[in-house]
Amino acid sequence: MAQNRIKNVVFDIGNVVVRWSPVDIIRLTFPDAKEINALAQSVFHSEIWLDLNKGLTTEQETKQQYQQVLGFSQQDTERLFHYTKQSLILLYQSVELIKRVKQAGYGVYTLTDNVHEIVAYLKDTYDFWDLFDGEIVSADLGVLKPQPEIYHALLEQYQLAANETVFLDDMPHNVAGAKAVGMAAIQFENAEQGVAALKLLGLEF
Repeated sequence: MAQNRIKNVVFDIGNVVVRWSPVDIIRLTFPDAKEINALAQSVFHSEIWLDLNKGLTTEQETKQQYQQVLGFSQQDTERLFHYTKQSLILLYQSVELIKRVKQAGYGVYTLTDNVHEIVAYLKDTYDFWDLFDGEIVSADLGVLKPQPEIYHALLEQYQLAANETVFLDDMPHNVAGAKAVGMAAIQFENAEQGVAALKLLGLEF
């Protein structure tokens, strides 16, 4: 692989920059629930949540749908979205990684399956979002990773060459999606592993 060809580093958000743990969100919201994993599936892998992620519905509409379809109370849904946001804590050294890559002169971007209201919360709560030279958020486009359209949107909107761009994501199918459009990609585990993987690609920072 040619060294020093990467010019742009693209970061996913959930489990790359901030922690994303649906099971823990459900455990906090419903402390007495028995089937935590099944409930997390029914909330965060449902069409209701996917529509929110695609920007087809608002947070308020999503709360109402959970009440109608899953039988949650209004208090349940308010608590659910409180913990959905409050549980998004910064991962150790991830923001420092973004800063180091940016300071070394690489373009830094984010490509995330995410919800308008959650992005607004992250921008209000933390200062890392201003580090990005550009953003692609699923809710703005109506498509989710690993659909090729979301990667192409990044490359086209910011005029990036796929073979000069590397994507870090925690999910193997999203990594595969980036590779399918010609990008380099790394399955992110933690900042230390991310640094080592980027340096293997020839990045210097």
